[in-house]
Formats: sequence, C-alpha cells, structure tokens
Amino acid sequence: MNTESFYDLCVENIVKYVNEHLDKADKKEISSNDIFEVWNCKTLQNNKGLFSTTLLDGMYYEMTYNGDKNELYLDAYKKWENKCIEV
Repeated sequence: MNTESFYDLCVENIVKYVNEHLDKADKKEISSNDIFEVWNCKTLQNNKGLFSTTLLDGMYYEMTYNGDKNELYLDAYKKWENKCIEV
C-alpha cells in the first residue's frame, strides 16, 4: 500500500471511530478536515502512522497496516504528561 492510500484509509477510519465515540448529547461530529498526521513510516509492505484531531481532548491515534495480512490496526491513546528528564 502506498503512503497516500494508507493516509486516506487511516483518516477514514479515525473519523468513523471518533464520531462513534463522541458524546451524542454534544451533537458534534468531525470530518477528514479535522484529522492531521503527526508522523508516518513505511517499511517493506507495512505502514505505521500517528494521527490526532482538532478536538481538544488530548487523544492521538496509532494506525498500523499489516501488509502480510491486509489488516489495519487502530490504537487510541490519551496523552497524560509530557515531562523533560535530564540525562
């Protein structure tokens, strides 16, 4: 899968996931314009990307495409802390 196809597949699935998990009482939905890619990598037949949304909820989404099995995995995370550690 090329990078553009991977990006489109991820955005489509993140929009669907987020809209299914938003509080229905808020009457809010996101679109593909609310998704942005933070990072991506392609190694052989596999792709991985980190994405977030314009929502102020602290969530980010890790998408992994397994080219051997033609499967896409979605992991949803919430950032709790960003801490500098002197080494």
